[in-house]
Amino acid sequence: MNLATWVHRHAARIPDAPAIADSTDVHATWSEFSATTRALAGGLRNRFGLGEGDRLAIVMRNRPEYLEAMFAAWHAGLVVVPVNARLHRDEIAYIIEHSGASLVVTDDEHAHDVEGLARMLVAPGEEWESTKGDAIPLSPRRTTDPAWLFYTSGTTGRPKGATLTNRNLVTMSLSYFADIDEVSHTDAVLHAAPLSHGSGLYGLPHVARGAVSVIPRSASVDAGEIADLIARWPGTSFFAAPTMIKRLAGDPAIAAADLSNLKTIIYGGAPMYLADLEDALAVFGPKLAQIYGQGETPMTITALSKKDHADTAHPRWREHAQSVGIPRTDVEVRVANDAGEEVPTGEIGEVLVRGDVVMDGYWNNPEATSEAIRDGWLYTGDMGSFDEDGYLTLRDRSKDLIISGGMNIYPREVEEVLLKHDRVRAVSVVGRPDPEWGESVVAFVVAEGSAPSIAELDELCINGIARYKRPKDYRFVDSLPTNNYGKVLKRELRERLAAETN
Repeated sequence: MNLATWVHRHAARIPDAPAIADSTDVHATWSEFSATTRALAGGLRNRFGLGEGDRLAIVMRNRPEYLEAMFAAWHAGLVVVPVNARLHRDEIAYIIEHSGASLVVTDDEHAHDVEGLARMLVAPGEEWESTKGDAIPLSPRRTTDPAWLFYTSGTTGRPKGATLTNRNLVTMSLSYFADIDEVSHTDAVLHAAPLSHGSGLYGLPHVARGAVSVIPRSASVDAGEIADLIARWPGTSFFAAPTMIKRLAGDPAIAAADLSNLKTIIYGGAPMYLADLEDALAVFGPKLAQIYGQGETPMTITALSKKDHADTAHPRWREHAQSVGIPRTDVEVRVANDAGEEVPTGEIGEVLVRGDVVMDGYWNNPEATSEAIRDGWLYTGDMGSFDEDGYLTLRDRSKDLIISGGMNIYPREVEEVLLKHDRVRAVSVVGRPDPEWGESVVAFVVAEGSAPSIAELDELCINGIARYKRPKDYRFVDSLPTNNYGKVLKRELRERLAAETN
């Protein structure tokens, strides 16, 4: 199935209903969105010479043209590669090269990050408008054809491209209707979080049902703007990281707002502290739903429903509220030991998932694919346990992933940058619980001779990785704790940080 089918279907059924909104204004009706999709697809195929299966990268902030580029690419039979626009140019360059993207759609704000890396198309503007050529027929796509390369950081410090097929994305969308919410064409999805990640993925079930996609004009999370957009668009849902929800719940603009149009807030990407969750429920009401997923199984492993959040009379509500919910309708989930054998209820093991939503594999990385998917099961690298009610609670991350502000940070990539300093002999990066960001990055540094200054280390990071990955704290130590095999014991470092707060 070609996902652009949804756009054209709504153009025939509800042609004058809003499809894309630029803040409070309608940017395109479904009829106009369909026409633009067909015309841009023609330009991509005929002007740029792209063919079925070619990759088109998108590096821009959230804007209406983002969705136009995405669905035009699918109409033309291309594979989209949404790239986090907050990444460093070197990180963007790697993804573009690794994916083999033939063209990058960007905006004026990020053109300097893309220039010289690949052919570039800037939107909006004259070049964007001139790309709209003669409409072409919808490209036939198989369910097993790749549609989205979701680049997620790996333990080696290099991101891996999870190959998401049409089947994966359709299954994800159907699972949303089964476990999170029903959606109609009178609803709206607000894209306050990046379209390159969760917001873009959870926008798909809303497009499937003809809801309007609302793009804020602010490049940051603006509580006043979000309050205005909720008031403007009935049936509003949005995806957010827990830190974003915490910030919004404490903002006077939200406290004073009319939230009667708010339908659902889907949160995920990091755990939410119970106190923060209780504060958010007091502000927003029983409109929160939690999802646990990965790019490798897009947003679909378990869910804690709105009903679960509202069921405060349940004797185990606090335990349930700190879990990630129960397995989704379309997947099998189990917790297993090192041999892949399921462990008893209450015991901790690695979370495994199987189903049609699991990625096809990592793009051009068969070794990583065979390590991640074994006997049909995706080994998530997350450690957790099921309780007697069937709720999954995450306990630790075997891959030492740090999630700060909903963004994934793998310590290895930060460590590699810091080790470039000639007076850094060894370094280990861990996450520390942070009441605002979920986790903050802390670097333990062993110096060679005189210790480098924090300013020097910060400069290395700023020049090598995205700003949000930069350590918030540096600890200079004589040595790092290791086991008998010389492996750094990150758990001891985390325990050392935890002891400081007790």
